[in-house]
Amino acid sequence: MNPGWLLCEPNVSEGRDPRRMARFAAAVDETRGVELLHRSADPDHHRMVLAYRGAPEAVVRATSALAAAVYAEVDLRRHRGEHPRIGALDVVPFVRGPRCPEAEALRASRSFGEWAAARSVPVFLYERAATNPDRTSLPGIRSGQFEGLAGKLSHPGWRPDLGPPAPHPSLGAVVVGVREALVRFNVNLDTTQPGPARRIAAAIRESGGGLPCVRALGIPLRRRGLTQVSMNLTRYAVTGVRTAYERVAEGARAEGVALAGCEFIGPVPAEAIRGLDLSRLDADLAPDQILELPRTRDSGEGGKG
Repeated sequence: MNPGWLLCEPNVSEGRDPRRMARFAAAVDETRGVELLHRSADPDHHRMVLAYRGAPEAVVRATSALAAAVYAEVDLRRHRGEHPRIGALDVVPFVRGPRCPEAEALRASRSFGEWAAARSVPVFLYERAATNPDRTSLPGIRSGQFEGLAGKLSHPGWRPDLGPPAPHPSLGAVVVGVREALVRFNVNLDTTQPGPARRIAAAIRESGGGLPCVRALGIPLRRRGLTQVSMNLTRYAVTGVRTAYERVAEGARAEGVALAGCEFIGPVPAEAIRGLDLSRLDADLAPDQILELPRTRDSGEGGKG
C-alpha cells in the first residue's frame, strides 16, 4: 500500500551566503524521489527554511544528505543571527501528507535522529515524536540557545533522546519530530526601533497570555531598516492569519507605528488562507508555497480566524 508523501521543513542556521545555501538546496534536489517545493532565507534571521516531499524513505535520505552538507560547512561558534537556534541544522519537522500514517512519519523522524546521533550530534525529539512530556514544545528545548547548550545538557533532566550527552563543539544539537502543519507569518513594522515589535509580540503570544496557539518574537531587520513581529500559528484553525494580523495592526496603532507588509515563510496549508484577502495584508505568497495538507486535529473548531 502506498503510504502517501511526507513533508519535511528543516531550518538551517545559514541565511547570508547564497552559494552555500545553493549547495544545501542541491543536496535535497538531487535526492531521487524527492520534490524540492520551496526555499527561503533571511540574512537578519540568518536562517534558511526548505520544504520538500516524497515517500518517507526518500525524505529521510534527502534530510541526511542536507544534514551532511550543512555539517560540512556551518560552524555555530561563528554564527550570529536574530533567530534563536541550538544547531547548525536547527530543527527538522516532519509533517504528514495525505494518506501518510503517523506511524510512518514517526519512523522517519526516528531514523533521521539516529543518523544525526551517529555523527555525535545530540538529538531532542519533540511534538508528536517526544518521549518526554516536558519536551513537546520547541521554544522550551531551544531556550538558552547554542551558547547555553553545554550547561543545559549537564543537567540530568536534559539528557538528549539520542546521541551524546554533550553538544557537538561546532554543530550544537538538532531537534527532530513530527508536528501538525503550521503557518509562519510575519508582519513588518516601519521603524528601526525594536521596542514596538517586542512589546507587540509579548502581548500576543500564548505564553504571555495572548492569542492561543501563537508563538511570537519581535525581531530587528537591520538590513531592511524595519522590525518584525515574527509568528508561528501552530493551530491556525484556532488562531488564524486574519486574527493574528489584526492584533498586530492594533498593537502597531497603539505604538504609533505603520505596518510595512507581511510575509509567509515556507509552505502554507491551503486551508489556512481560504477567504483571505492577501492584497489587504500586503503579503507575498508564491504559488509553490500553497499545499493541500490534512486537516489539523483542531481544524473542526474555531473557523478561519
